[in-house]
Amino acid sequence: MQANIEIGRDSGGNPVHIDVEELLATRLLVQGNSGSGKSHLLRRLLEQSAHLVQQVVIDPEGDFASLSDQFGHIVIEGGSYTSREIEALAGRIRQHRASVVLSLDDLEVEQQIRCAAQFLTALFDAPREHWYPALVAVDEAQMFAPSAAGEMAEDTRRMTLSAMTNLMCRGRKRGLAGIVATQRLAKLAKNVAAEASNFLMGRTFLDIDMQRAADLLGMDRRQAERIRDLGRGHFLGLGPAVSRKPVAVMIGSVKTGGKNAASGLMPLPDAPSEDMEALLHASLAEEAAEAAPARAAPAPPPSPPVEELAEAISLAAAEEPLVEAATDGAVAPSAQPSSEGGIDAILQEMAAEEGATFQPAANLFRDFAIRCRQRGVASAHVDMMAFKRLFAIASAGLGRLDETRRGAVERLAENVSDDVLAPYLAIAAAAAEGRSAPDEEELARVYGTSSPGRIRRLLEHLEKTGLIVVREDFGGERSISVPGLEEFAG
Repeated sequence: MQANIEIGRDSGGNPVHIDVEELLATRLLVQGNSGSGKSHLLRRLLEQSAHLVQQVVIDPEGDFASLSDQFGHIVIEGGSYTSREIEALAGRIRQHRASVVLSLDDLEVEQQIRCAAQFLTALFDAPREHWYPALVAVDEAQMFAPSAAGEMAEDTRRMTLSAMTNLMCRGRKRGLAGIVATQRLAKLAKNVAAEASNFLMGRTFLDIDMQRAADLLGMDRRQAERIRDLGRGHFLGLGPAVSRKPVAVMIGSVKTGGKNAASGLMPLPDAPSEDMEALLHASLAEEAAEAAPARAAPAPPPSPPVEELAEAISLAAAEEPLVEAATDGAVAPSAQPSSEGGIDAILQEMAAEEGATFQPAANLFRDFAIRCRQRGVASAHVDMMAFKRLFAIASAGLGRLDETRRGAVERLAENVSDDVLAPYLAIAAAAAEGRSAPDEEELARVYGTSSPGRIRRLLEHLEKTGLIVVREDFGGERSISVPGLEEFAG
């Protein structure tokens, strides 16, 4: 079987080929700024090799779903499945050698990253008898293999880096050939980029990205200026599957297209201004009176950096009200330190407010400090980390429990991480009271999300870590128990 595919033409009009068999053994890195033709290159490569090898596409923007129309790829909508279903699908994909597009555009960014990481890990962990050759193309790879932590949770970063590193470093023996495409080399983890032996470098402007691209292509600093002048759809290629020396290639045409809005100019409507004004204002009052569609609340961010905490604390101190001294020289009553019960009351009041759990932790901590100062409640001993756990306790409703039950729940939660503490406490509090577990709506409120899929993944995480035990009967009824609280079970 002919394993060479034509990717485009060089400056002399001669065809430039990619050896797919060599590509399976040596992997590919594609880099180009937005608008450089990076996705067009990926599409060309996938279309030309679709009849030769199984393909798996990680698609965060939903741009490659059109491959199903022309080439029979199966489109998997990531947001429609639980994490276990995604892992099971990955296993079946390897078993049956199906070409698929994992479309993630219906998920939030961190959910996209976790879904892709679990999917790639399941592909990697497939049984040896299913290690068939497959191209695994990851678009916007800087999301899934970031060089720095950014705003994602640390456990998510470790998960996705492990999955991408396994794909690029150890995937070859399992038949997986990684093709990673990124807008910026500087944002892509070096251990992932370094495993590629083939490169297609498109236009980029930042010096750090140009220098890294030139280093990979074996070019000196003066020659690196060529990268800045590349036109759209033009790339410099190098590698055993492409060319033994750098070659300029203009990518050929494609049969399928993405869903991106047209970037070219379009004629403006020629309607008179009076008619356009009438169109803009027609039935405006009626539309404004309609209920706005529900908007998903943003996922709670990871713990803020030290600089953000310092700023929040300084702002709270600036807003501290002055307390006037009493005429007899005694301290005014409002300045008297309050008992621990005062802090509990403030936390319960904050937790009861609608939407409180959806707010960033830094904002909540600042609000807490202000309320304590306004009421004369001593709170200097409560730092950010302590506040997050105390707020989780208040949100979960542990105040309803008697001393024995609350003590038992708090002892179990001592080693539970802050990001899942509140929903775990809500489940444990219900178990300690002998009640059924909170429903998904209540867990979503405590967790600070409106995504049912995120709650399902949360329960799966808690079960995997041994914090809870989930049982589901054949009728679909689910029960949750908490190890260590069996004595309180009703």
